[in-house]
Amino acid sequence: MTTRPSSPPATSGAAISRRTFLVTSAAAGGAFVVGLTLRRRLHHPSSDASQDPYNAWIHIHPDGETQLVLNKSEMGQGVFTALPMILAEEAEIDFSRITVIQADNADGTGGSGSVREGYLPLRQAGAQVRETMIAAAARRWRVAAAECSARNSQVTHTPSGRILSYAALVNDARRLPLPAPGTVPLKDPKNFTLLGGSVPHLDIPDKVKGAAQFGLDVRLPGMVYAVVAQCPYLRGDILDFDAARAKAVHGVLDVFEIPTDTNSTNKNTREVAVVATNTWAAIQGRKALAIKWRPGQYHDESSESLTASLRAGLDAQEYWNSANTSQNPDNVPAAKRIESVYEFPFLAHATMEPMNMTVRLEDGRCEIWSPTQAGGGSQETAAKVLGIDKRDVTVHVTFMGGGLGRRFGVPYDHQALQIARRIHRPVQLVWTREDDFTHDRYRPACMHRLRGGIDRDGNLVSWTDRIADTTIIGQDDPKQAQAFELGGAVDQPYPVQYFRMSYAPVESGVTRGAWRGVEIAFNVLAVECFIDELAHLAKQDPYLFRRRLLENAAAHAAAPRSNFDGTLADPGPLVRMLDLAVEKANWGKPIGANRGRGISCFFSKTTYLAQVAEVTVKDGNIRVDRVITVADPGRVINMNGIRAQIEGAVLMGLSATLKERITVKNGMIQQQNFDSYDLLRMPDTPQLETYLVESGRPPGGIGEPPLALIGPSVGNAIFAATGKRLRKLPFQFDEVPT
Repeated sequence: MTTRPSSPPATSGAAISRRTFLVTSAAAGGAFVVGLTLRRRLHHPSSDASQDPYNAWIHIHPDGETQLVLNKSEMGQGVFTALPMILAEEAEIDFSRITVIQADNADGTGGSGSVREGYLPLRQAGAQVRETMIAAAARRWRVAAAECSARNSQVTHTPSGRILSYAALVNDARRLPLPAPGTVPLKDPKNFTLLGGSVPHLDIPDKVKGAAQFGLDVRLPGMVYAVVAQCPYLRGDILDFDAARAKAVHGVLDVFEIPTDTNSTNKNTREVAVVATNTWAAIQGRKALAIKWRPGQYHDESSESLTASLRAGLDAQEYWNSANTSQNPDNVPAAKRIESVYEFPFLAHATMEPMNMTVRLEDGRCEIWSPTQAGGGSQETAAKVLGIDKRDVTVHVTFMGGGLGRRFGVPYDHQALQIARRIHRPVQLVWTREDDFTHDRYRPACMHRLRGGIDRDGNLVSWTDRIADTTIIGQDDPKQAQAFELGGAVDQPYPVQYFRMSYAPVESGVTRGAWRGVEIAFNVLAVECFIDELAHLAKQDPYLFRRRLLENAAAHAAAPRSNFDGTLADPGPLVRMLDLAVEKANWGKPIGANRGRGISCFFSKTTYLAQVAEVTVKDGNIRVDRVITVADPGRVINMNGIRAQIEGAVLMGLSATLKERITVKNGMIQQQNFDSYDLLRMPDTPQLETYLVESGRPPGGIGEPPLALIGPSVGNAIFAATGKRLRKLPFQFDEVPT
């Protein structure tokens, strides 16, 4: 089993689609080819997007080699391992003979959807391969197909013991019609031999050896390098710059203004490109510009003013609401009530590989090399910016040094295209670390105000949640708020007689975008910490309080929630996850002075999770000692991959919980590099324990949901250790009793 990124740079000649090349080459070489679709567009396609029904391909060659051409981007999450495992299992292909090839113009990778959405299509395509190979062998032997079986890229005639390899059957299989994917028989999961095992990520060896190609590794003949001077003020503009001084720097080739993307939320009107023979010269040329900037309309925005705006949003006119009652929950009788406000800052993506893109324009065609999560989106952008047909644009997707929702092309793709159009040479645009920190598309800042009431038995009577949010898209289209702002809050799983969720957008000049987990990364913290507060109000154990509420939910159908078209969690699996988590954590056992345990649970992307964190708080320092995570992700594809995803998400979420924050002053982002943007370090890493409970459901998403749990688990553990409830991220103490 090997992996191969999108095509290497060609030295000359017109560019053609990598997919077209592979299919044409396969047909010419006599390969057996099956097309399928794993299509999930994370951009807005043009009207001709549906002309090609396939975006992934299986090629079986006469020499026995099998290629899986995938339209998903590999960014460390393991899809180049998990997806071919699904194919190999269902098609009965020798896994060691599969090569994964990155498809050009990949439609989109994100939302924890690659395995979840690719599972059935890959199984169906694999079954088409298996059944066609069996049919080909049966015809050659002149026996019934029912007498034959497939295993390890071979077909066996059971009565006689005769064997034919898939390689030997390629020419026969090419002449047979494929069975329909919707009716082709699938393997009984009890007969799986590969899925559910633990396979190392197959792209790791090349990455360790330095053989893998990332975006910054791309080199083309005659290529030059560019950086862009971008206004440090939120939506500011250029006053003046000295192009001659920059051109005097050795290696600088050209300096010119480029327009910004009018469709981008970053409304700066002009930027300055510096092109040079190498990146260092381009950076030095940019420093020599002596550029002067004019502050924009948000020149007085600061973290303090934003906090005031968010607080005002808690009482502002709502744009959207969901409720199970016409009554105001705050006005219904309750034995006890509580109100809490949770605060969340902007966060940067801080990917290890800064933004970059390489572009070559030649003979009316555009060829792009990019570490992107949405090659199809870059293809659409290039066609629009350059005024050419989309079919004349090819995006080669490279490996990427971190995605996390950042690599959807804005605005660096527009910059690179504008530069390439001006200089008529292959060019690689590179953002410095400072560019990346100060011009990110940050996780939104927001506040939650939760109010809850319980009766004398500790049952939830009322629940209101107002979120004031520097929205991603909801401010322009409030009807879309549910899709990007409210998950994990509007669908909280606890039964409540009177429920109301409302939302109000808050204006900010800071650009926002998807950050791993998007809205669940903060909404679940507010919900799960508030449930803990209600348990304390009811004088009940937080685990038993949750368990009782969920058991009540299982016994009684939930009242419909208006304006909510999602799926509420099945309480049964959540209870089982909670039970396993407390068992593994020795929940009721004393833990010692200055220490505490916290618990949380969650359902997302059809995955059920629960978690217990153990912390030590002493002299104002918070130390997370141990994290126990249990998950029911449905069908397990690659045990190793799921563990890596869960534990990576836990650590990223822990970094956001304890360390990270983007601040604004005088209309500018303050953090410019890792010296001012703190991240979790290796000495801060807790002991991680992960337990998986495999169910018969199709695979759920796993890349994002675990990230949502660590914040509330730690927050609740801090309260257990100290009696103090922290509600502002990142969690910090001025003084903690010892």
